[in-house]
Amino acid sequence: MKDHVCLGAVMGGHGVRGDVRVKSFCAEPSALGDYGPLTDDAGATRTLTVLKPVKGGYAVRLSGVSSKEAADALRGQRLWVPRAALPEAEEDEYYHADLIGLEAVDTGGARLGRVKAVLDHGGGDLLELARPGGDTALVPFTRAIVPTVDLSAGRLVVDPPDGLLPDDPA
Repeated sequence: MKDHVCLGAVMGGHGVRGDVRVKSFCAEPSALGDYGPLTDDAGATRTLTVLKPVKGGYAVRLSGVSSKEAADALRGQRLWVPRAALPEAEEDEYYHADLIGLEAVDTGGARLGRVKAVLDHGGGDLLELARPGGDTALVPFTRAIVPTVDLSAGRLVVDPPDGLLPDDPA
């Protein structure tokens, strides 16, 4: 689903009427239902109504889901929206989906790897780089360490401080 962006994931049922718990990946977590119908991993298109915040996410009502069993069966399904439904990112802001897959090079142009994932554990975004040879490295996604992101060229420049990357002798 390269032309879609994942807005959330179903964590399981909520209550007995078919509502589900969803973990939101939106910058504004409650905005899950603001972008129109969503598509799940199985290809079903569903409208979503946010009901209330719950531990770890939101209780939502999905069209076509009317029982606890149907809600529980959706556990693990991701919810996608067409990229075109989202607003354009502001300058120096990026959708995670746009960063995943970019080639990472150092300031001299040497290949460092490819962005495998964008992680956010509360202290700022981290880029997980799949390194040549199979290992991975985490790179803080800050302007000081990643001074250039060129989406049209499919790459970003990383200026890692000494000792950040696993094969760095420092």
